[in-house]
Amino acid sequence: MINIDIITAVPKVFGGFFTESVIGKATKNNIAKVNIINLRDYGINKYQQIDDAPYGGGAGMVLMAEPLNNAIKDCLQEKKYDEIIFFLPEGEKINQKMINGYSLCQNILMICGHYKGIDQRIVDAYATKIISIGDFIITGGELAAALFADAVIRVCPGAIGDEQSALEDSFQDNLLSPPVYTRPEVFNNLKVPSELLSGNHKLIANWKMEQAVEKTKKWRPDMLEEKE
Repeated sequence: MINIDIITAVPKVFGGFFTESVIGKATKNNIAKVNIINLRDYGINKYQQIDDAPYGGGAGMVLMAEPLNNAIKDCLQEKKYDEIIFFLPEGEKINQKMINGYSLCQNILMICGHYKGIDQRIVDAYATKIISIGDFIITGGELAAALFADAVIRVCPGAIGDEQSALEDSFQDNLLSPPVYTRPEVFNNLKVPSELLSGNHKLIANWKMEQAVEKTKKWRPDMLEEKE
């Protein structure tokens, strides 16, 4: 079982994300466990303060070192982590190879930035990995953490009923997945490709590979360049 702990200033953002669909089934079946830790519980003074104005001026607020330090120390007293991940713009961009590797971990701690950012001293002290979901900014690391956790959990053994399905996903072999079709056979005068109806497994496999390559050439040619 993989255990994922997430420290966040806004725990309600996660809502029912980890209790529904494939991820919900994985947590119910003890394939994965997700623990949301409210940073506000570690806030200082009677206001449970967790942020303050940045030194040197500038807009926005910064997550303070003390609450984060105490929250992380509490987590470290309970378990040893394979990785302590911060979601920040300077991080390495997520890819499927990275996700596959993390699915083999036992314990992962994720720290969600919020507001203007995190006191750099906490990043320097604890980060074993910094990850980015792309060259754009969102309001906090919560969506990044949810995305990352979802991607990791779904490739854990047993999370998906048909494990072959995950192996056929886009990016698993540096290609986009081929187009998919279901009933009806004809819709608005558009027919399902005859190869998929042939019952010939070799023909179907060849068609899928050809379509995957063509789709990747059209939409993500950069992936084929990386493969070469």
